[in-house]
Amino acid sequence: MKRNRQMITALLFIMYFSILTAQEKPKWQHLGSRKVNFKTDKDVIKVGIKDGLFKAIKLTVHKSGVHFKDMKVHFVNGDVVDVKIRKVIPAGGETRIIDLPRKNRFIKKVVFWYESTLRNPKRSTVKLWGIE
Repeated sequence: MKRNRQMITALLFIMYFSILTAQEKPKWQHLGSRKVNFKTDKDVIKVGIKDGLFKAIKLTVHKSGVHFKDMKVHFVNGDVVDVKIRKVIPAGGETRIIDLPRKNRFIKKVVFWYESTLRNPKRSTVKLWGIE
């Protein structure tokens, strides 16, 4: 009797963790991208309600490094969040995951100020990603 209970408990435990691992992890959604200039500049990536609600965002950098000066996330309800990046993100790198406030996750646009590192003659591409 005791052995049966142990076997049932073990099976339930295995089934529980099988279900947890079978669940699909949320995927990052590409929200837009911009090619950066070879100077200090500002770019805007427009998002909008049609793209959905997001709990976090990140930027990825391709082809050449970018020195980010500042970034602001504008929400549909008018709120603005200033995100402190202020660092060089190398080609192939990405910013940290930036958590967004819970009450206003519909993003209107993301504005970022940057400077190309000029170590590579190729124009960098900055991509904005969001996760629901």
